[in-house]
Amino acid sequence: MKKNGNVQGALLTLGGGMCWGLSGSMGQYLFTHEGMDSRWLVPIRLGLAGVILLVYCMIRFGRNYTVKPLAEMEDRKQLLIYGLAGISLCQFLYFTTIQYSTAGAATILQDLSPIMILAVECVREKRKPGWLEIGAVILALAGIYLITTHGTGSLGISLFALFTGVLCAVCVTIYNCYPRKLLARYPVILLQGWSFLMGGIVFAFVFRIWEYHYVPSLMGLFGIAFVVVVGNVLAFTMYMEGVKRIGPGRGILYGFSEPVTAAVVSALVLDTPFQIGDLIGFACVFAMLVMISLSTEKDTHQTSHSRASR
Repeated sequence: MKKNGNVQGALLTLGGGMCWGLSGSMGQYLFTHEGMDSRWLVPIRLGLAGVILLVYCMIRFGRNYTVKPLAEMEDRKQLLIYGLAGISLCQFLYFTTIQYSTAGAATILQDLSPIMILAVECVREKRKPGWLEIGAVILALAGIYLITTHGTGSLGISLFALFTGVLCAVCVTIYNCYPRKLLARYPVILLQGWSFLMGGIVFAFVFRIWEYHYVPSLMGLFGIAFVVVVGNVLAFTMYMEGVKRIGPGRGILYGFSEPVTAAVVSALVLDTPFQIGDLIGFACVFAMLVMISLSTEKDTHQTSHSRASR
């Protein structure tokens, strides 16, 4: 039974990562073929995903518990930082990076977050990184260099995309490392529901999405539904259920199906160039995740949540 559970967990985690990768590729399609803008798409995606998750939470946990994170001042303050500076800004920067580069590059840049989380933990614990951790940092830097330059030495994506991708990883680090008390008190799915809804409302007003006068085609509407349902609801449910069965140390490795899926779909369907330098870079990042997983396997909360908010 344990073996079957491990197999099911691995398949669920792989499926969750693939759903995130497909969502990123769909975002790339919407930007390049449907003329959407991340400043228009992301508030809609966040708002719809937030409504779906909060409805689910009301059914599962009840109305009183669902609104509990809003009841106390300290919880509200942490939720604002967690939800806006962390999760929602991460979503916006992730899709902005896709818009100005590719889904595969955006996902790999976001995967710098385990290195940043490691740095925060070393500062908190007042310790030096171990040899595995130093090796992981070197591999991460090598992988990012190869993927962003395609191994040619010249930058293969815009500086703006590189900036937003790295900043996206910073946001992942924020929502993993900051609100520990909040994460200990409430289920992640509940906090994500409120974070998505808050982000959708705030970004809608910040970017004035009503002034875009954009009318999506039928394929555009399908794409919006796809990134909401597959990229938020389905991916999150599958990945977290898989992590519960196999543990976060393995989960972060199986979650590597996300950038692989995004890169393959982008190359085969969206005609995105994929070169040998990219392949070596992907291998470096995967090796980095293996080393991070080995060095932080005991820290079950941090690793499992680092991929939970794409």
